[in-house]
Amino acid sequence: MTLPPNPLPTRPQAANPPYRLPPPLLDARCKACWFTLGVLVLVVASFWSLDLQWAEFLSLDALRSMGRFVGEFFPPDLSAPFVQKVAVGAWETLAMSLLGTVLAAVGGLALALPGSRLHAGDAAWARGLTRWLLNALRSIPELVWAALLLISAGLGPFAGTLALALHTTGVLGRLFAEAIENAPSGPGDALRIQGVGNGRVFLYATLPQVLPQLLSYTLYRWENNIRAAAILGVVGAGGLGQLLAFHMGLFQIDKTATVLAAMLLMVALVDATSHTTRRWLTR
Repeated sequence: MTLPPNPLPTRPQAANPPYRLPPPLLDARCKACWFTLGVLVLVVASFWSLDLQWAEFLSLDALRSMGRFVGEFFPPDLSAPFVQKVAVGAWETLAMSLLGTVLAAVGGLALALPGSRLHAGDAAWARGLTRWLLNALRSIPELVWAALLLISAGLGPFAGTLALALHTTGVLGRLFAEAIENAPSGPGDALRIQGVGNGRVFLYATLPQVLPQLLSYTLYRWENNIRAAAILGVVGAGGLGQLLAFHMGLFQIDKTATVLAAMLLMVALVDATSHTTRRWLTR
């Protein structure tokens, strides 16, 4: 019995790769490439259309004027009566930002619940309307809210606090709603199978998962509200901003320097405290 001859070795067929090669640069399919090119064109067009006087800005006379203006900031006014006045303004600014953020966190959570889909089968009838309301609240800047509220609330920190609360409610409400929707659904589904209602499912399954994230968002917005509260006084909402606008209007640069130093110190302390707390919560 003779064995059949060995067949000639054949080259194995190349299998189709499980991935697609990236398209060539500036190919019609490369959406990111065309998007980047479009952004660059808009940036160049912005520089070309705006009348930017770079030569005058960097001229020797302009640099001398800026140097003289910066020199007027030193030394700042550190007299005891004025420092006490600045300390009161700093306390008003801190209280405005803190109370406005707390009110916004409560309002944002109250709007985030109807503005999110709690589970896959949730109809979420009010989701669209609530999202529209949150968009409207955060689309109006704090300065505009403060200018509108000064008519009804009058001058002082009350209008600034309400302005911060309204704008931040729109921001935190949207962030809270996204966090609730993206929470793992396993623990909640296990409770729903046992017949537990949506309220207790949120309290015992969803909220414990997203609570560190919600607190982190709230602390981050508090950092931003410190800066915003320091500026709201420009329109008469109290705090350091009102002192800044008053003394700058009178060209009292030494007092302005003291107010600016208080702003920088307060923002730095709040930023450090918030950053440390957020790192502790996310461990």
